[in-house]
Amino acid sequence: MLDKIRKNKLRKLQNFKDAGIDPYPAKSSKDGDLIEVLKKNIGDEVKVAGRIVLFRVMGNIAFLHLQDESGRVQIVLNKKELETVVTDNKTEVDYKFWIKNLDLGDFIGIEGKRFDTQKGEKSILAKNVILLAKSILPLPDKQKGLQNEDDKLRKRYLDIALNPKLRELFKRRAKFWNAMREFMNSKGFFEVETPSIEVTTGGAEARPFKTWHNDFDMPVFMRISIGELWQKRLMAAGFEKTFEIGRAFRNEGSSSDHLQEFTNMEFYWAYVDYNDGMELVKEMYRYIAKEVYGKTKFEARGMKFDLADEWCKIDYVQEVLDRTGVDILKASEQVLEDKLEELKVKYEGKNRERLVDSLWKYCRQSIAGPAFLVNHPTFIAPLSKQKEDNPKQVEKFQPILGGAEVGNGYSELNDPIDQRKRFEKQNKLLKAGDDEAMMPDWEFVEMLEYGMPPTCGFGTGERLFAFLEDKTLREITLFPLTKPKEINSNDIDEQQEGCSLKRDGTKGSDGGDQISSLCQNEQDKRIQGLGITLDQANELVDKYITDPITKLHSQESQLIMQAIAKYLKLSDELVKKYGIIGLLHDLDWDMTKENSAEHSIKTAEILKEFGTSDFLIDTIQSHNYGYEPSKELRNKVRTTVLQHSLAAAETLTGLIVAASLILPTKTVKDLKLKSLKKKFKTKKFAERCDRDIILECEKIGLGIDEFLEIGLRALQEGAEDLGI
Repeated sequence: MLDKIRKNKLRKLQNFKDAGIDPYPAKSSKDGDLIEVLKKNIGDEVKVAGRIVLFRVMGNIAFLHLQDESGRVQIVLNKKELETVVTDNKTEVDYKFWIKNLDLGDFIGIEGKRFDTQKGEKSILAKNVILLAKSILPLPDKQKGLQNEDDKLRKRYLDIALNPKLRELFKRRAKFWNAMREFMNSKGFFEVETPSIEVTTGGAEARPFKTWHNDFDMPVFMRISIGELWQKRLMAAGFEKTFEIGRAFRNEGSSSDHLQEFTNMEFYWAYVDYNDGMELVKEMYRYIAKEVYGKTKFEARGMKFDLADEWCKIDYVQEVLDRTGVDILKASEQVLEDKLEELKVKYEGKNRERLVDSLWKYCRQSIAGPAFLVNHPTFIAPLSKQKEDNPKQVEKFQPILGGAEVGNGYSELNDPIDQRKRFEKQNKLLKAGDDEAMMPDWEFVEMLEYGMPPTCGFGTGERLFAFLEDKTLREITLFPLTKPKEINSNDIDEQQEGCSLKRDGTKGSDGGDQISSLCQNEQDKRIQGLGITLDQANELVDKYITDPITKLHSQESQLIMQAIAKYLKLSDELVKKYGIIGLLHDLDWDMTKENSAEHSIKTAEILKEFGTSDFLIDTIQSHNYGYEPSKELRNKVRTTVLQHSLAAAETLTGLIVAASLILPTKTVKDLKLKSLKKKFKTKKFAERCDRDIILECEKIGLGIDEFLEIGLRALQEGAEDLGI
C-alpha cells in the first residue's frame, strides 16, 4: 500500500517537473505567521506558507488547512478566483492542475486575500499557489498519529508535526533553560564554557565514553559532568560565581531517569557553604516554575508536590534506618546485601558505596517532596567536605521531587591532603573493576595545594524539567539516540563486503537460520576463494609462529570460529574456511609483540606474498580495527558477521584459558559454564580480555550466554588434542 502511494506521489512530482515548476525551490516569502496574518483586515493582500494538513475538493472549490509553527488557517481555492499561469515551457497551470497534483504533506505558498466564509471562519482566498516542497511519503493518520513508541522517537519530526502539544513541550524546554540562565545572571553569576573532551573525567561517578585524539596520539574521554573540576579551578583563579549549561555524556544504562547524553547546569559559588546553596536552589526552582508554567504545584510519578511549600531536610542515614532498620554507617557489606535481597532490590557491584546507594534508592521512592536530602555518608560523596561535627558524613544536599533526586549540591572539598586520599581510594575501586568509580585528577589536587576558597557547587538539568512535565527523559529529548533498525548492505563499502547482518534483535538458535540465509549470497563470492588451504595455513603457522602459547591461541581461535560457522549452519567447507581465518589471525604476533602497532600489518605482507585473497587479508586485519596505536587501522570499524565473529572469538579464547588456569587442575575441560559467566562479569578478572569485543557476538545474533557456551564447548571438545 505504501509503495503504491509513493509511486503515485512520484508521478505527481514528475507532473510538476514536466510543467516547468521547480518542486523544491530555494526561497519563498510570507508576511508572517499564519495566526498573525489572520489578524489582517478583510480584503488585505496576504502571503502565507505552510504544510497542507487537510485537503477537501468540492467541485470548483477546494478547501485546504495550511499549518505552520503558529497554528492552522483555512485556504480556499476557487476555480474562478485562482489565476492560470503559463510556465516557461508553455504549460498552463490552473485550478485543475493544482487539485490534481497537490497532496497532504506538501509545503506550499499562497498569495491571496483575507476573507471570511459564509459561516464566519477566518480564511484566505487564494490567487496564486507556489509549490515549496513536494512530499513523497504520506503523513500518518491525523487522528491516530504515530502509534508505535519507537517510531515516535525515531521519526520525531513527524510526531511533532502531528502533535501541537509536543511542539509546546519543546518550547517550554527552551523557556526552562532561558529561565535558569536568567536567574543565574540576575544573581551575579558569570557564564563560562569548559572542555567537553578531557584527559580524565571528573565531577561524578559514571562510566565515560572513550575516544582517541589523533593529533596528540592519546586516549581522551567525553565529560561526565558540566566542568566541575574546571569551574573549581576558576574559584582558585579569583572568580567567585560561575555557571555553565552544557552537554554531558555517560556510557551507561538507559532508563526513564537516565540517558547517555543530556543537558545540565552546574554553578560554583565561593565563600559560602551548602546551607547558602540550598536557599539559592529553592529560590531558583520556584522562579523557573513560575516563569515557565505560571504555577508551583505539580504532579509527577503519581506524587503531588508544591514548590512553594516549606522544604524539609531529610537525614540520609536516619531515613534508611527508619525505613529498613539498617544503620549504613555500621552495617557490614554482608548485612547490606542481605537486606537488599530481602527487599528484592536489584543491585550491581558489591562494594559498600554501591550497596548503600541501592538501599537509598529503595527508600526514596515514597518521598514526594519538596525536600533536601542531607547528611550523606562520606564514602558516598568523595568530593564533598566532611561535616565538622561528624566526619562520617558530608555537607551535601539533593533536592527531592516525586520520589527522586533532581540535583546535587555540596560544600566543596578544598583540603588537598583529604582530596588526595579520597582520589587514591577511588583509584583502587577503578583497579578493582568498578568502571563507574571516579578517575583521579592529580592536577586538580595540585590546584588545591595552591589554595581554593570555601565553595558551594550545585548541578541540575533536564531531569528536573522531565519531572515538572511528568515525562521520561526520552520524551523530553528532541532526538534521543535510537538503535538503527537494520544495516543495509548497500550502504556498506564494497571493500568491507561480507555477510552483512540485519539487526532485528533475533538471537538464539533461530538467529542462526536467519543469519545463514543473509550470509548465503556473499559467502560463495568471497570466502570460497581465500587462496589458501588448511594444510597450507598450518604450514604458515609452523613457519612464522614459534611461541607455543601464540600457536595454542591461534588453534583455539580456529576451534571457536568453526563452532560459530556451525551455529550459522554453514556448509562443511565454509566451516573449514572460518577455521582458517581464526588460525591465521595472529600469524605475525611473534614478530610484532614488541611493536604492537605493526600487528596484522606484517600478516598482510606475508599473506599477500603467499597469494591469498584480499578478502582474507582484510578480514584478518579487522580483528585489529580500532586499535589506537595502529595509525593504519585505528579509524576502521568492523561491519560484517565474519569480522565480528573473528574479533569476539579470539578475545573469548583468552578469557576461557584465564578462567581455567585458576582451577586446581588448570584444564579447560574442568571449567564450568557458570564459572565462566561469572568471570565474564568480573571486569577486573583477565581485564585485557575486552568485554565489549566479546559482546560483538550480539552483532551476529548470539546472546552472550549462548556465545560463552558455544566457545567453551568448542575448546572442551578440542582440549585433549591441544593439551588444554
